[in-house]
Amino acid sequence: MAKKDSKKKNVNTEHNDISADDLETTESSESSEQDSKDSNEAIKKAANEYQSVANENVASESSESVESLKAKIKELEDRYLRTHADFENVKKRLERDKNLALEYANEKILKDILPVADTLENALKAAKEFANENDKGAKIAEGIKLTLDKLHKTLSNHGVEIIESKGEPDPNLHHAISQVPHDSKNEGEIADVLQTGYKYKDRTLRPALVSVVKNG
Repeated sequence: MAKKDSKKKNVNTEHNDISADDLETTESSESSEQDSKDSNEAIKKAANEYQSVANENVASESSESVESLKAKIKELEDRYLRTHADFENVKKRLERDKNLALEYANEKILKDILPVADTLENALKAAKEFANENDKGAKIAEGIKLTLDKLHKTLSNHGVEIIESKGEPDPNLHHAISQVPHDSKNEGEIADVLQTGYKYKDRTLRPALVSVVKNG
């Protein structure tokens, strides 16, 4: 009987020991699980904070990048407008130069014809002096005058006109190369035309060479 009680007591003791171990293991497991949960929450919180900071940095960098791009676009637009304006100015200048070149395309050849007119004028003067001596000289003078008049008409058809040389000389149209006394003209007026001047449209093709009155 004593032996049975002893065995029963031992069984109960062992049962109590197992229950304590199991309890300790359970508590340890629950503690580890809580620690793991807390760690996960901490990691998630840290990750969220990092992501938030990262998003703010990205947003800041994106904003700076957008402003930089806007400034670059503005710079390129200004450069384009300046280049376009320069191009338009060059285009207008070239167009103007082209029109002027076309308008005055005959200027050089017309200027080269003027010495022919000078020769005819000098020949006419000589023929007029010779005409006083005989009729043959008068006919020669008449022929030269007809030729000179025809040349002047041809020049006029191309925009060339004789510069009028009366009154006071115009520095844009006349070159005074000598001074002479004159009874019927005022001081400083044109006394005589030594070489005929010509205008081509609104340009002076060749200024007239004149003498001006200088009395006393």
